[in-house]
Amino acid sequence: MKVIPVIDLKNGQVVRAEKGRREQYAPWQDSLLCTSADVFEVIEAFLACFPFDTFYLADLDAITLNQNQTWLIEKILKKFPDLGFWVDAGYPLSPLLTGYKNYMPVLGSESLNENNHWPISNLPKEFILSLDYLNNSPLGAEMIFQRHELWPQKIIVMVLDKVGSGLGPDFYMLQQMLHNHPGKTFIAAGGIRNLSDLEHLSKLGIKQALVASALHHGQLKAEDLRLAR
Repeated sequence: MKVIPVIDLKNGQVVRAEKGRREQYAPWQDSLLCTSADVFEVIEAFLACFPFDTFYLADLDAITLNQNQTWLIEKILKKFPDLGFWVDAGYPLSPLLTGYKNYMPVLGSESLNENNHWPISNLPKEFILSLDYLNNSPLGAEMIFQRHELWPQKIIVMVLDKVGSGLGPDFYMLQQMLHNHPGKTFIAAGGIRNLSDLEHLSKLGIKQALVASALHHGQLKAEDLRLAR
């Protein structure tokens, strides 16, 4: 099991995500890892906890069609060239980021609608698809969920109402995805609380998971991450 720390960026700061209510997301204040919402300090705090080699960045301003934070993401990519960054910055993808070797674009279904779903079949390089759900409903163009032949190898199952909830992952949905699409690599996102959740996911066949709150709150410590590997 590989744990990938999540960093949600809003107005240039790292914010605490909770149940997909993005208008309420505010900078972290109760993190046990870091007392700052500065993204560089947060990344360093994660690395001090565990030798992570991959991070997930969400540009919430770009995803919600506000001013993007490409300038900040570029700084991150430059400062940490040996770390991989999966970046969801909405659609269209930023051409300013594609030249960085440590950049992997994430295309979220919520950023696509019936008029712009076509880019999923025309992306020029490897990418990760995020299938986004809120309250058991898929977000974005229906065709993205139906045209399985357009899916890349790696797919994030992002259950937004589970994010930051402490309620545990949607094991059933993940199990159904694995059963229906055995050739794909699915990544769990939303609700992961502790080592027990990671072990349960691993038994299902999930080998990667996006995590934020459990790391900030100390529910997943370095020893847990080593045991989960």
